[in-house]
Parts: sequence; structure tokens; C-alpha cells
Amino acid sequence: MTEVRPYTSVRTVEVTEVGPRDGIQADPTFVPTARKIDWINRLIDAGVRRIEATSFVSPRAVPQLADAAEVMKGVKRSKDTVLAALVPNARGAIRAAEAGVDQIVVFVSASESHNLKNLNSTIDDSLKGFEEVARIAGDAGIPVHGAIATSFGCPFEGNVPVENVARIAKAYQDMGFVGMSFGDTTGMATPPLVRERVQAVRAAAPKLSQVLHFHNTRGIGLANVMAGLAEGVDRYEASFGGTGGCPFVPKATGNICTEDLLYLLDEMGIETGIDIRKMIDIACDAEAVLGRQLPGQLMKAGLRLDLHPMDSVRTATG
Repeated sequence: MTEVRPYTSVRTVEVTEVGPRDGIQADPTFVPTARKIDWINRLIDAGVRRIEATSFVSPRAVPQLADAAEVMKGVKRSKDTVLAALVPNARGAIRAAEAGVDQIVVFVSASESHNLKNLNSTIDDSLKGFEEVARIAGDAGIPVHGAIATSFGCPFEGNVPVENVARIAKAYQDMGFVGMSFGDTTGMATPPLVRERVQAVRAAAPKLSQVLHFHNTRGIGLANVMAGLAEGVDRYEASFGGTGGCPFVPKATGNICTEDLLYLLDEMGIETGIDIRKMIDIACDAEAVLGRQLPGQLMKAGLRLDLHPMDSVRTATG
């Protein structure tokens, strides 16, 4: 009899919720500060242990997140949950430190063209600027995590050399960052690319914890998660209801959906410590607040073994 081997050795996964930041940053519907605070509090209550709560960017650039300091002040903090915030530069790092964030996140693109669009800067200039961010964070005792946008492809250049991603990851490690995220900003990731890039970064920057951040632009977001699990990656980022999408990418769509990801992991026997039903409730609330149907599937269909009365559907005739 052929031995059945498990698909992955991963048994526990940390899921980062990015909905309060990445999920709504470009949404035309302004989410009231009190609602953002409520979402984060409910995420903490649901068992999410790392949340991208907001971003300390220019209010003119991202009006949705102009209330970053107020959000951080209003959240009921938990010692079990890391509240991270994205910063673009030293000024943002100072504001984030003053607000008492648990972790600072910086980002640069692996493609020169996208970095110029997204940050109006070259890759090397962005990395040089992060040295000051790292100093500010270090003085405040705040760890820094680095994201790499367009890790799997660029809408302006096409394929992004794996060497670009590995070089940036090595720079992050040299600056003392605690981890890095592969950003699938364009939804161009595929399972072979996931395998290639995870292995390359593992070789170039072995001290960095790896996080995978996929978009579902072309419908294979969860297939890419499976590829990451096969490589032993145990950290993923997702957004409630499948919200999000980079405003500097043509035809961008949302992140992989948190509830759908949790369902996949649960059915594989992988522990996350997160209450799926509470996450479904948050996604449904977000759908009502944003005023449109969100792409998440579990929030529509429910769990696999949720049963229904027989009289809830008509009986076939004829």
C-alpha cells in the first residue's frame, strides 16, 4: 500500500489581518474612526495575534488613514496581539512611535517602475531611507518588519528577477529587521514562483521570518498558500472579506480573504487560534459599512458542515 504523505509539516499558522489598513486604504467610502477601532477590537477578541492596524502616511496621500493616531489611541490593547503600522519614511516612523505601535512596517517594491509610482523613489534611495527608520524604531524599542511589493511580478516591467527580491531581503536583514513579507501586489504570484522566491530569500536572509501576502487577482490566491505551506512557511497575511488592492496597480483586486484562508487551514488540521465565525461576522459588517458585496466566499456559504432545514429549499417536481 502506498504511503500517504502529508502535504506540509506546518501544524500552526500565524495569520495577520491587514483589513484595517490594506483592506480599506483605497476605498472611496470613508470608514468612521469608531468603526475602525471596533473592527480591531473585535479582531483581537477573535484571536488574531498580529494586525496591520493603520498607516502613518500623509493624510493627503491616503485620506482613509488620516486618523491613524486616533485609532491607535482608541484600541483596547492586548499583550497577546501585535498592532503593526505601515510607515513610508522617518516622519511616519516618528508618528508611529509616538502612537505606541508594537511594530513598524516599511515597504519597497522589487521593481524600479512600481517603486517610482508607489513611493516616488528609487529602490536604493528607499532602502537608504529605511536606515533612519530603523534608528528611530530602535531608539523607541520597536521592531521593524519589511515588506517587498511586486515580489512576484510588476504591471509595468513584467517578470521581476528573483535576485531583486533576495537583495532587498538581505538589506532588511542587515538593518536588523525581524521579518519580511513577499507582497503579491499585482496578483501575479504562481505556485512555482512562490517556491522559487521563498527558497531564494531563505538562502539570502536566513535570519528573517518569512510572511506571504497574496492577492486573489487571478483566482489562485489559496493555491499559492498551498505552495507556501509546502515550503514550510507558517505566516500569512489576509484581509477580511477579501478587501483591498493596491491603488498604484492597474486592474488590481483584493487580498486573499481571511475567512476563506482560515477555512482552508482548519480543514487541513492546521491551528490558527482564530475564531472563524467571529471573522465571518466582521466581514459581513465590513460589507455593510462599505456598501458593496465583498468577494469572500465563506461569508456567503458558511462552513462545510453548517446544516440547513429541508424546507429551506423547494422540492424538485416533474
